[in-house]
Amino acid sequence: MFTGLIQAVGKLESRQALGGDLRLRFSFGDSFSELQLGESIAVSGVCLTVVEFDDVSFAADVSNETLSLTTLGDLAAGAWVNLERSLLPTTRLGGHLVSGHVDGLGRVADIHDDGRSQRWRFTAPRPLLRYIAVKGSLAVDGVSLTVNAADADGFEVNLVPHTIANSAFAATRVGAAVNLEVDLIARYVERLLP
Repeated sequence: MFTGLIQAVGKLESRQALGGDLRLRFSFGDSFSELQLGESIAVSGVCLTVVEFDDVSFAADVSNETLSLTTLGDLAAGAWVNLERSLLPTTRLGGHLVSGHVDGLGRVADIHDDGRSQRWRFTAPRPLLRYIAVKGSLAVDGVSLTVNAADADGFEVNLVPHTIANSAFAATRVGAAVNLEVDLIARYVERLLP
């Protein structure tokens, strides 16, 4: 589990074909210490397992399923990514519960200034829109965000200067694909309803 509060901005260093899928290597500079094999790290909202690491990077094996359903399939070497290590029982839960299991892809439709912040509009697949509620939580590329507006085509959020400066959103442009994870509770509530 994750909180959606980004701990570092990393970079995709390499894509290595292995046995029909990929091993991706991400650099994180000096942002993380004491990594462990098998640890979960959310990469732009996608939960990946550490299979190799050194002092400045880690590698993860990525299945064809994950490559086809997330932005990782088209991510080019050198691209910036949001990184978050899984939470500990003692971690403050400042965002919302994020599983790292992407529900679908959206696109950045518009970005415009709103005071010192920015208003971002995203399109989303229609089946996901039913889970997106005004003032509800949503993870976009792994970042926990509050929905300001939602309609039949997409939703809007407000990004404060801190979020922009400390996430890969600083390098994200209109038209870019993003990973979307809807609120975990909304999915379970729907499943429980008759």
